[in-house]
Amino acid sequence: MKRTAAQSSTKTLADLYRAIDHGHAVTITYTDRHGETTVRTIEPFELSTTQDGEIRIHAMCRLAHSEDPADAERAFTISRVTAYTVHRMAFVLERPEPTTYERPAPAPADDAQALYLYELARDRDDADYRPRVRLAA
Repeated sequence: MKRTAAQSSTKTLADLYRAIDHGHAVTITYTDRHGETTVRTIEPFELSTTQDGEIRIHAMCRLAHSEDPADAERAFTISRVTAYTVHRMAFVLERPEPTTYERPAPAPADDAQALYLYELARDRDDADYRPRVRLAA
């Protein structure tokens, strides 16, 4: 068991990325927003960053799956994980397919400026960004 307070966040993230890459389950000690501490075995599949800068791990939770299989997909904030263990056991839960799919608009092929604006609009974070200096085409 590794305690997150005793190591850098880089080491914790590296271990979690390695677990995702190898398909290994991880047991975490997690304190939720109500202050309750639980031990859960999760099957991580993605790391993301919130708008506040918090890093979250998205995973299939075996504890939640035993209660309600449809509600097994969870997200955990890394700062609330106090300890974790990376196991060598493989994933056993099936990740559900996304139920909503939004087909992106086709990229314009004839105009460079339209293609540039299309690429900016695809990224939510940079959709309002305009360069101060004119870009050479």
